[in-house]
Amino acid sequence: MDSKFFKNLEGKTGVNMNDVLSLANSLQGANFKDEKTVRGVIQRVSQIANKPVSKEMEDKIVNSIVNGKEKLDFNTISKMMNKK
Repeated sequence: MDSKFFKNLEGKTGVNMNDVLSLANSLQGANFKDEKTVRGVIQRVSQIANKPVSKEMEDKIVNSIVNGKEKLDFNTISKMMNKK
């Protein structure tokens, strides 16, 4: 993808694409049945998106992913974080 696309996306979302790509690369081969791994990913996404996640919400997301109810991707975590 070209850098102009990423710059436009960064401008609209406020999310650094280098951070997103770095996170995506770190997820390859990760064990998403491991609670510690999933918590780390949630905390990193929260940090990148500058959106705090309460302990209660983190627990719900972790349980859902570790127990196989949800797949782990940005869209899933974003939807879960935005539920009231």
